[in-house]
Amino acid sequence: MSKKNEVRIQDDLYQAINAEWIKGAKIPSDMPVTGSFMEIDRSIEETLMADFDAFLKGKKSSDVPAMADAVRLYKKALDNGARENAGMKPLFPLLDKIKAIKSIDEYNANCKDLLFDRVAMPFTFDVIEDVTDTSKRAFMIFDPQTILPDKTLYDNTAAKTMMMLFFKKMMKKLLKFSPLDKAEQKKYLEDTIAFDELISKKVLSRAEMSDFVKLFNPMSLAEVAEKVLPYDLKGLLNKIYGDKTPQEVNVTNPTIINGFHEILNENTFEIFLHWTYVWTILKNAEALSKKIIDVANSYTNAIAGVKKNPDLKKQAYRLVTALYDQPIGIYYGRMYFGEEAKADVIKLVHTIIDTYKLRMQKNTFLSEATKERALLKLSTMKVKMGYPDHYDELFDTLKLTDEESYFDAVKKIWRRNAEDKFERLLKPTDFTEWGMPAHMINAMYDPFKNDITFPAGILQKPFYDLHQKYEENLGGIGIIIGHEISHAFDTNGSHFDENGCKRDWWQEEDFKKFEALAKNMVEQWDGVEYHGVKIRGDFVVGENIADNGGMAVTIDIMHTLDNPDFKAYFINDAKVWRQKAKESYTKLLLTIDEHSPAELRTNIPPRNFKEWYEAFDVKETDKMYLAEDKRINIW
Repeated sequence: MSKKNEVRIQDDLYQAINAEWIKGAKIPSDMPVTGSFMEIDRSIEETLMADFDAFLKGKKSSDVPAMADAVRLYKKALDNGARENAGMKPLFPLLDKIKAIKSIDEYNANCKDLLFDRVAMPFTFDVIEDVTDTSKRAFMIFDPQTILPDKTLYDNTAAKTMMMLFFKKMMKKLLKFSPLDKAEQKKYLEDTIAFDELISKKVLSRAEMSDFVKLFNPMSLAEVAEKVLPYDLKGLLNKIYGDKTPQEVNVTNPTIINGFHEILNENTFEIFLHWTYVWTILKNAEALSKKIIDVANSYTNAIAGVKKNPDLKKQAYRLVTALYDQPIGIYYGRMYFGEEAKADVIKLVHTIIDTYKLRMQKNTFLSEATKERALLKLSTMKVKMGYPDHYDELFDTLKLTDEESYFDAVKKIWRRNAEDKFERLLKPTDFTEWGMPAHMINAMYDPFKNDITFPAGILQKPFYDLHQKYEENLGGIGIIIGHEISHAFDTNGSHFDENGCKRDWWQEEDFKKFEALAKNMVEQWDGVEYHGVKIRGDFVVGENIADNGGMAVTIDIMHTLDNPDFKAYFINDAKVWRQKAKESYTKLLLTIDEHSPAELRTNIPPRNFKEWYEAFDVKETDKMYLAEDKRINIW
């Protein structure tokens, strides 16, 4: 970059550090974005694809038992000749079964089989920890999927029109593979859009979903079942659980339950059935040919700006890793994550937790009673690092055979996954279970288990490296560790105690003070314009509180070092968030993602800390200056 065009770090940290990288970075044709996270992901993908090829050729073996089935499925997925010859025909019996249903009573009589066969339902069901007692599990009822990625887009005429055109274009192509004649294809698509319109009026937006503490609304099964008639929810659960049917369920969105009679009734049953047919094709597309999968992906590709589908080999790998994520993650962790690095990061995590405790003890707005409970939550927080010791025994029960077709193998796995999900209701919570696989480039805090997870995948440059400066590691994985810990005390996590139970553990006045500080964080971000879209501060507040907390606690650790290099710290934080994305994808994320854009996550948090100003001699006249009375520090 020439001196004339150089961006001053005091005006724009993100661009000053990343402009040259952004200029040279190329977004892969089958992706909408590239960046630090995605570069590592591609590297891991290339490594594991090479390993899978070596497994196929007998040049490599694994001590992870389920890897044999994963490789067997990979081989089936690569046999595109067999898959293309089959086309959509393997799905015809299920589609014919849906089409043959003549009444809601007949539908209800077959509902369990339809559910386990991956037929689209008017609700999404799940089993997760019971927030009143997380040692047990609860049956959850979520909204169904809508065509547009967020409810708010239905009120945006231009966006809705464009996205519906993309959806129609995809479904017209996809329905040609089905056994429907041309007139039926047209009718089924029209009815799908009509039924989607009914659903869209009742579902929650992504912003409403992000306030997840409000998603736990226990209701009696009898009451919910009565409200959602003629859908026989009670009959479905009786078929699944028999005499162990739960008498209480957790409703995430009471609005759709209370208004369900407007969505499904005698007058709408036909369009509902056609909607079911169309969505069932989409839900099962990945078990079919590459040609069909490519068509099924064309809608999301179009709205994200992706121009090309992945090749067969890459697609096969991604399908297999999605279905065998736990065993593959353990294989990756054992093979590529060193014990020295694991021990080093665990030490860093405990340093950050200990520092967080010190900060909590010095907190000026909390009473001693609330501090004690917060410290208890920190002391009992569990750490999951690198990769787990074991995977779910479910994977060893699948036992794929060489004779099975790709479709039959995938359907077997899907069905067993569905069975396992519902069986979990009758089992105690497994607190050792990981929320993400070891090869994923991510990290998480689980409020229901009060644990933090850092997969091996993310423990690489620029996030972390044994041989880079300690300050760089603090500005990379250190901030992320602090970020995840801070989720225990954000606008959602603050409602859960040390056991992951939804419980008011705060003194009332303390929580009011926290809410006022959280409101300040909302206001700091609210209305900031990015790519022509204004940030909704309330939507991203939880993540921004976590970013702020992650930076605060690691800056404290920096002060314990001899001659700390704050420049290296802030610069590596900027490198972590470097990203280059398609414009359509950027705008889509602004609608559906509770995280703030990467560029803003680099440039806004540092302004709240005096160390930023001291490190780079930032003055009032610089663009990255924030007046002291506007700076926010919560945790």
